[in-house]
Amino acid sequence: MDQFYAGKYHFSLGEKAYAIGILNITTDSGGRFLTPEKAAGRALEMQEQGADMIDVGVQSARAGSTPLSPGEELERLLPVLMQLHGRLAIPLSVDTFYPQVAAEALKYGVSVLNDLNGFESAEMVAAAARSDCGCIVMHHRETKNDIITDVNQYFIEKMDILKCAGIQKERICFDPGIGFCKTQEQDLRLLGNVGRLRVPGCALLVAASRKRVIGAECGNPPYEQRLAGTVAAHSIAVAARIWFARMIYRRRCRPQKSLLQSEWRALNKAEKQLFEKSLKKLQKRG
Repeated sequence: MDQFYAGKYHFSLGEKAYAIGILNITTDSGGRFLTPEKAAGRALEMQEQGADMIDVGVQSARAGSTPLSPGEELERLLPVLMQLHGRLAIPLSVDTFYPQVAAEALKYGVSVLNDLNGFESAEMVAAAARSDCGCIVMHHRETKNDIITDVNQYFIEKMDILKCAGIQKERICFDPGIGFCKTQEQDLRLLGNVGRLRVPGCALLVAASRKRVIGAECGNPPYEQRLAGTVAAHSIAVAARIWFARMIYRRRCRPQKSLLQSEWRALNKAEKQLFEKSLKKLQKRG
């Protein structure tokens, strides 16, 4: 059975689907968790709800947003890491594309680096190689070629680069980058064909929670009302043996034994009906 290693943690790929809880400490995500105390409290709450990993991000990924500098990222991130240090029983991931931020975060117990730029920077690769952290590598380039072929080729290229730097394939988790540098049609093809994305010995994840492509397939509801489409996307991913899903936890989610069970229990009656429609639409793309 393949494994994903992240510092002192490891995940058996094939036992269950693992949930990566999203903790956004950004002003455009409502600002609810901007203080270190509130952010840490939310991370601990998601752990209680059944999250298998927490992914912390302080940089907005929305189009048109102004990027934070490395110093600004650290100013917002480090107090949260200090609050959480030694309090979590699950791995902590940091969402950053700055090598200096990654290097500092690793000093505070972070076990996974999630780089939206796909470890393009040699300095980022070096920071990961100096540690035993896990690496989440996201596809983020535009292509006019077949999107499934391009994503698989990109994954193989990145695996070779990381392995040459001394990062074993068991420490690599690939993300097809839903919503990044892709058309709506390409996103849908990826979601409907996630089972065709494969890199032997490496983990894969789907990060589609409430994204634009999900909204479009659910009739464009507000951001907060896209859980039904998200559960549909995760259902297809789990059936295709994609073992990680990066997701936004609802506050009303109760602890469950599985990712899908947790999400399903959070749906109301109308959302469950919408789930069935969304699932059929996505399956047609397969």
